[in-house]
Amino acid sequence: QVQLVESGGGLVQPGGSLRLSCAASGFTFTRYAMRWHRQAPGKEREWVAQINILGGSPIYADSVKGRFTISRDDSKNTVTLQMNSLIVDDTAVYYCNAIRTGSDQYWGQGTLVTVSS
Repeated sequence: QVQLVESGGGLVQPGGSLRLSCAASGFTFTRYAMRWHRQAPGKEREWVAQINILGGSPIYADSVKGRFTISRDDSKNTVTLQMNSLIVDDTAVYYCNAIRTGSDQYWGQGTLVTVSS
């Protein structure tokens, strides 16, 4: 069955770094663009970053641009989100999302990132 499993979340101090990973299985990974989203406590889910098929055209939300880097490894069916210079407002549950069309997409269960001193 389709699975997207996020890992790498945890507690980090402001200014620190974390690397999130998402392992995909059960579908043809190379046919899907990959996205990261996040949902902070009491807020709506927001899009964070996207990387297209073949690793093309990474794009980022303004709030993370210059601090986060999305990448994919099609040989391992994984997508990562390198997060640097973390701030308290980055605290959220981070979700991995595979998307080909609006109705053809999958979601992971999320991994919690807490930025706190």
